[in-house]
Formats: sequence, C-alpha cells, structure tokens
Amino acid sequence: MSAGSRLENANPVIFQRSGERLLTKTEEDEEAHDPIDDREIFDLIRSINDPEHPLSLEDLNVVEQVRVKVDDAGSSVGVKFTPTIPHCSMATLIGLSIKVKLLRSLPDRFKIDVQITPGTHASEEAVNKQLADKERVAAALENSSLLEVVNQCLTSRSI
Repeated sequence: MSAGSRLENANPVIFQRSGERLLTKTEEDEEAHDPIDDREIFDLIRSINDPEHPLSLEDLNVVEQVRVKVDDAGSSVGVKFTPTIPHCSMATLIGLSIKVKLLRSLPDRFKIDVQITPGTHASEEAVNKQLADKERVAAALENSSLLEVVNQCLTSRSI
C-alpha cells in the first residue's frame, strides 16, 4: 500500500485465532499414509498476510477451516474466502495469494479451486472467473510487480 493511500477498511474486526494443530503419531510418521485434510490446508493458508493490514487472513476471518474442502482421493482442494468488506479491491490479490500458496505447497496432482464465499463481494463472479482461469493466473505470476506483492503476502511476519 503506498504511503498516501487511504485504507478501504481502516478499522477491521480482528478475530481470535484457532489453536495450533496437535499432530498424532501417524501424522509424524513419514512412512505412514497420511491423507491431506481440511485442517492441513487451513494451516497452510491461515497465516497469509492481508495486503492492507499487518494481520493474517485468519485474524480477519477471511479464511476459516469450515470453508476448506478436501478430497484427497479425488485430488481436489476447494477454498472459499470472505473479503472483509463487500467492495474490497484486494479480493483478487487475496485469492491469488491463497492459490499460489497451495500451488507451491501441494503435490501437482491436486486441482485447486479458490473462490469468494457466495454473496460476500460485489464483484464475486468476476473475481472467481479470474481465479479459475489458469492462463490469467499464470500471466499474473509473470508480472514481477504483482509476484512481489503476492510473495510479501506469503512471507511470514515476526510476531
């Protein structure tokens, strides 16, 4: 965000973070088959940084575990995210950041579908169409300025 710009949502509501996942012996065993589940996907995306605030997507309730659907056997992951305001201009960037994080973290066999939670954004259909278009996503990631912003969203912040 540039220095003179006004924030769209200057005082966002901050939500309580969910607890850390407790790993079972089976999950820690590298030899055991451990299917990917919704909590594992949520753990990958919960700490993505909001592009406007020094907060995570989980802090702002943009992502929640209940809106993550995984079919490990069918190799598909679906994530619905909720922008903090209905006219959020950062919605496409947030969705792209979620998609990139999952593309970088999951095996290639997974089909990743990232969408806005229905009824929560004024341009929901247009944003969903952009996020579903492989060519548009690839072109966006070839833009060095945009890729730098996405990488900033994916970089862990020290607390």
